[in-house]
Amino acid sequence: MGAYRTISTALMMTVLSIGLATPSHAISGSVRLTVIKAGLGLGAGAGHGVLTFRHRNYRFVIQGVSVGLAAGASIGKFVGRADYINELSDFSGTYTVVGAGGALLGGVGGVQLKNDKGVIITLQGPRVGLEFAANVSTVVITLDQTRSTPD
Repeated sequence: MGAYRTISTALMMTVLSIGLATPSHAISGSVRLTVIKAGLGLGAGAGHGVLTFRHRNYRFVIQGVSVGLAAGASIGKFVGRADYINELSDFSGTYTVVGAGGALLGGVGGVQLKNDKGVIITLQGPRVGLEFAANVSTVVITLDQTRSTPD
């Protein structure tokens, strides 16, 4: 009977500790991004954007390479959100993108990026140009923390 009570007490304490655990304090931010892409087989892209996080705007640059089927060139203006940011420094880093998309003189595109710190950026917006892509991409985002402005 003593072992049953010990196990029961341990189980009750575990349930209580889970119930009292505080949720993650991860915060979302909004993202605006302009990117220029070009490729034939191997693609490359670069751009700049603004992360709005904790009532401040932070500029960043993005550079990327895609491997797979890519042909053409496009310019995209995207908006979206960055989720699961615990600290501002979590935003910078290498992101992986897996997706397919295209633009024929104009269209709407969407993309989702994820880095090793768990930040997920979901973007959508219009693209102009002539492009088709079905590839795996890696992009690097570099945040400029020295030039933040109030939101």
